[in-house]
Amino acid sequence: MSLYLLAFLIGVIGGLRSLTAPAAVSWAARLGWLHLENTGLAFLGAAITPYILSALALGELIYDKLPQAPSRKAPPGFIARIVVGALCGAALAASSGALAGGLVAGVLGAIAGTLGGYEFRSRAAKAAGKDFPIALLEDAIAVCGAFWIVSR
Repeated sequence: MSLYLLAFLIGVIGGLRSLTAPAAVSWAARLGWLHLENTGLAFLGAAITPYILSALALGELIYDKLPQAPSRKAPPGFIARIVVGALCGAALAASSGALAGGLVAGVLGAIAGTLGGYEFRSRAAKAAGKDFPIALLEDAIAVCGAFWIVSR
């Protein structure tokens, strides 16, 4: 599968759940699936990083279901998703020397994931009459999708 497509897709995951993508990338680096040694992104493969990012991702999965959770389209959340998409896309492309291309693909994926995820969840929740089951579906898509992407 194309490296840029994978970078785009991990960006989409970052748009859906901002901390799931970096947690998955960090685990991939830690487990040796992703080689970030001797790059500026090597910190993602540090011994403690996947645990910290996983705990934060779990917290995000819980917080997202609460009524006071802000819109992912609000500037702080949207900007964070773009940064995460850039970071994760760059990480997937770093070992092949295509860091800049992966960064751009990750940013584009994050924008698509943020806006597309918002529309999907809004419309599906309206059709279902409930938001919670759709939010859980979105969680499952993000977690399973992230694992699938980093295992390629």
